[in-house]
Amino acid sequence: MKHLPKHLRPRWRYLAVGIESWPDAAIDRRAFQRELWYAGQNLLGDPGSAAADLTVVQFEFGDGDGEAIVRVRHGETEPARAALACIDAIDGATVGLRVRGISGTIRAANEKYLGRRRQDYDERNVVFRNEERVAVTRDGSADVRLDEAFAGATDLDYDLA
Repeated sequence: MKHLPKHLRPRWRYLAVGIESWPDAAIDRRAFQRELWYAGQNLLGDPGSAAADLTVVQFEFGDGDGEAIVRVRHGETEPARAALACIDAIDGATVGLRVRGISGTIRAANEKYLGRRRQDYDERNVVFRNEERVAVTRDGSADVRLDEAFAGATDLDYDLA
């Protein structure tokens, strides 16, 4: 079977997506893809979701921070961004998604928008609400472990123990 000529092949755009959640969240590629499809279908409907053809082509997540590359058809980047904005939880874990940029190739998306934004994590004891607690700190903010969950705090909200 012959390949299609270049002018007849589908054109794609790649969205570089930053993912942030609590440090104990366990999110995998399959769960992210499922939530992306559900968000696309609920927001755009069946025809709009099929036109956008949202597909996760690269995914990495660990310690509450991750990144992904989402493939979308050319001309459908705005609906894809809207569908991504509808995702607030994946497998019960609250997440924040941010589109870092849009590119025409996977390689350019990796080089321009992903990989270099890795933050250094440090687990330390802090004083939060007049009690010493364990916190995961990064760039002036901390996720303070409470009894059964985390609380987000800035460096003004806690003191180092």
